[in-house]
Amino acid sequence: MEQYIVSARKYRPSTFDSVVGQQALTTTLKNAIATGKLAHAYLFCGPRGVGKTTCARIFAKTINCLNPGPDGEACNSCESCQAFNEQRSYNIHELDAASNNSVDDIRQLVEQVRIPPQIGKYKVYIIDEVHMLSTSAFNAFLKTLEEPPRHAIFILATTEKHKILPTILSRCQIYDFSRISIEDTVAHLARVAAKEGIQAEPEALHVIAQKADGGMRDALSIFDQVVSFCGGHITYQGVIENLNVLDYEYYFRLTDQLLQKQITDALLLLNEVINNGFDAGQFINGMASHLRNLLVARDASTLPLLEVGASIRQRYQSQATACPLPFLYKAMKRCNNCDLNYRASKNKRLLVELTLIEVAQCLDEDGDDVSGGRSPKQLKPFLQAAQQESNSPSGQPTSAHATTQQPNAKPEEKPIPRTNATATPQVPSTTAQPQQPASMTELLRQKSTEGKRISTIGNRPISISIRQSAEAQQAARTSTATTPTYSAPRSSMTVAEPTGDQPISESELNFYWHEYIGQMPKEQIAFAKRMQNIHLALSNEATCQIPFDNELAAKDFQGILPTIQGYLRSRLRNNKLTLQVHVTEAEEQTRAVSRNEKLQLMSDKNQSIQLLISTFGLEFN
Repeated sequence: MEQYIVSARKYRPSTFDSVVGQQALTTTLKNAIATGKLAHAYLFCGPRGVGKTTCARIFAKTINCLNPGPDGEACNSCESCQAFNEQRSYNIHELDAASNNSVDDIRQLVEQVRIPPQIGKYKVYIIDEVHMLSTSAFNAFLKTLEEPPRHAIFILATTEKHKILPTILSRCQIYDFSRISIEDTVAHLARVAAKEGIQAEPEALHVIAQKADGGMRDALSIFDQVVSFCGGHITYQGVIENLNVLDYEYYFRLTDQLLQKQITDALLLLNEVINNGFDAGQFINGMASHLRNLLVARDASTLPLLEVGASIRQRYQSQATACPLPFLYKAMKRCNNCDLNYRASKNKRLLVELTLIEVAQCLDEDGDDVSGGRSPKQLKPFLQAAQQESNSPSGQPTSAHATTQQPNAKPEEKPIPRTNATATPQVPSTTAQPQQPASMTELLRQKSTEGKRISTIGNRPISISIRQSAEAQQAARTSTATTPTYSAPRSSMTVAEPTGDQPISESELNFYWHEYIGQMPKEQIAFAKRMQNIHLALSNEATCQIPFDNELAAKDFQGILPTIQGYLRSRLRNNKLTLQVHVTEAEEQTRAVSRNEKLQLMSDKNQSIQLLISTFGLEFN
């Protein structure tokens, strides 16, 4: 029985042209050999199984070939090439730095470097896993690596270049090997299968290439494993069963269920995946990759980024047409957030299930609206209503639901309607006291307190309009002639001027106080936070006390006091409102430090303690 050789060794490249996926590096090495411009030290670095050691051996064999071919390859017929092929060449020395990493091992290597080659021109020393050398071994190797004999060439190979000393890196020509692409891996596996007389489905080879993660040695090892499981015919189903890989079918089914909002079926599918032994985190990570592939498959220009087989690619293109772009964007974001939070979650399955439920709701119009009715999307009906009013030719409300409030009418409580977003506010008239629409802030407050009964603010309606009618503008100009104007900072609202001395309540006063704070610029955010903790109190009908706990804060507030006072007068429609600043005295707290002070404090709280001390002659310890 012939001895079995694994595919990774049996089909190991022996020429530069047979190296897979590293054409740029092999071309550079061939040109250097052809022109005779050889360096004395090379560093081959890159992931595992991409051909670093293989290229080092081919390079060593080619530079010692006695009759190199015109294409820069070795002849494989001279004595040097035959000695290399039979593994008896004395010109090539391989050292495993993982097990020979001491100073003595490097010193022994330095002694061997002095001996010239018997056949050929060069002695090549290949040091694999060079990052495993100790610092002292690196330092002992520095001088020889910098100025070796003319016949010595060093090739260092490593998977972790960052662990090598900079002094070593500066003495080498560095070649970075890249991961082998899936297409190159599939093509090489197909050639190996043809030479072995094995039939293999392209989708099956794609799964093997993806599992290998860019390493050809890993791909060939997985190939041998699958051949042992499937025999002479490698199928897609056999590969995913043997390698315990999630089938594409799961993700296609789950996407269809989420598009149709079949949450129950999606949760049952997740349970099936978990019962088959797969981790929920692996499943959600694969779902994110599936959504990314759907996004890529929508455009012909990005279709080359889809690294799957031909039949699977057609399924991706078919399902991608049924997935709206907003759905893909939101679903990818939610799956990615789930993947980031999966490790820290205590209930991992619940996290994945909630993510699937959220993805199923991505097609809802307001699926992302978590602002509780405070987002600009909720304000659009009110803005449209104001726009319709301003564009009305007669200046009258356009909604049949708009009601008129009589002047000096008694305030009454009535519930805020739930659905009347299109009702437009009243337009001021020149013959009667204007009934104006509620302010944007009042509309927001009504929206956030929907379903509750809110008292109207007497006969002082707050006016705001995106575009005023001619009568309203004339009334505003008339009011401006008698009362100084004021505009709130950083606000686009048109505030009506104070027209009288209306009664003031503390609730309204504090409401407009916080309204002003919300409009303060970002440069005054620290002072705005201090103002948020202040509750205004009326000392009489038109005088308000503003307490501060220190003189410095009160002095700073004096600079903006006229502005705030003008704003509150305008909003409350009271010209006599006066703001007064006063500093509250901090209560002095006595703290006992010494033993006598503690005794005195205890005696003040309980007089019996002093009686006990005097009666029994006690001492406080």
